[in-house]
Amino acid sequence: MELIYFDHISGTPLHPHVKEAMIKYIKENGFGNPSSQHRLGDMAIETLNNARENVAKLINAKPEEIVFTSGGTESVNHAIKGVAFAKAKKGKHIITSNIEHQSVSRALRVLMRMGYEVTTLPVDSYGMIDPSDVKKAIKDDTILVTVMHANNEIGTIEPIDEIGKITRERGIVFHTDAVASCGNIPIDVNELNVDLLSLSANQFYGPPGVGALYIREKTPIFPLIDGGTQENNQRAGTQNMIGIVGLGKASELARIEMPERMEHLQNLKRYFLSKLNRIDDIVLNGHPEKSLPGLVSFSVEYVEGESMMIMLDEKGICVSTRSACASGSLRASHVLIAIGRDYATAQGTLLFSFGISNTMEQIDRAFVELEETIRFLRNISPLYKKKK
Repeated sequence: MELIYFDHISGTPLHPHVKEAMIKYIKENGFGNPSSQHRLGDMAIETLNNARENVAKLINAKPEEIVFTSGGTESVNHAIKGVAFAKAKKGKHIITSNIEHQSVSRALRVLMRMGYEVTTLPVDSYGMIDPSDVKKAIKDDTILVTVMHANNEIGTIEPIDEIGKITRERGIVFHTDAVASCGNIPIDVNELNVDLLSLSANQFYGPPGVGALYIREKTPIFPLIDGGTQENNQRAGTQNMIGIVGLGKASELARIEMPERMEHLQNLKRYFLSKLNRIDDIVLNGHPEKSLPGLVSFSVEYVEGESMMIMLDEKGICVSTRSACASGSLRASHVLIAIGRDYATAQGTLLFSFGISNTMEQIDRAFVELEETIRFLRNISPLYKKKK
């Protein structure tokens, strides 16, 4: 039985060229330390600089503004806590939205226990934040605004550039969590007007466990990890060179292949949505236009999402019900509740996220199983029988 993977928002497979680059590095110089003062160290430094340049080009940043990390969560924590600690004397007020990833919300929860004040702004029924709400929430002691670029559960792309203009006028540091979007849609940190941007390799066909934080020049921020002088004194510790090689190559490929990838994913998404219209009592989640090209979130009335996911998995189709970082929780998604879904509808949600190797034929096969699964579960649902 062919395994069909429709859960790319949880993690993408390694691009073949990324795998080749990592294996080549392991064979040629897999142990060189960039901090060493000899030829193997020099070789490692050159490799490190090349990867940093490729990541910088992906988001139109300067290489020296890229700090390598262990992934999106560390990048987010470094951005939020680093600015909070660096600007504590100026103020302790932070603004965010109510649909952020747990790495943001939990980092802010820690800061609140340390005396920081957090204003959490609502979103509309599409999951879109209103920039005017950000402007109204700013106070004299506001030091940071953190709003995600694209939501990892419903795909909505936020008006980051508009928010960035507001924060820039007020001299407030602005961070965006771009883990779900970076490498999948075009990003220019200057057009977005952001000071900090978090990204992760495993969202665009790089290896897991490595990411980066963009830090605009002169942005006040404290390092979270103390020790050596690596990463421009921002992140101590010997760099994960094998992972960084993978991130660098994935960034290069994403920049080159992005137009073709986006067109393919958009075609898959349109095709899937055209078939989804055949099922009654379906609620689509997220913005119909301003959303990630390969992600579809929908709620099935009178059916429990986890049951659908498990039955599809038994048939070789991998999907999710919500963010991978929140899987295992019995709570309804905070994102779906924020956009106005009731708890029952939120619990009946499936998330399909397509990748560059997926095909329409795979969608055809998956859809047959999806329809059968929904039909079976609704037939045993007392709520659905009552409706009929």
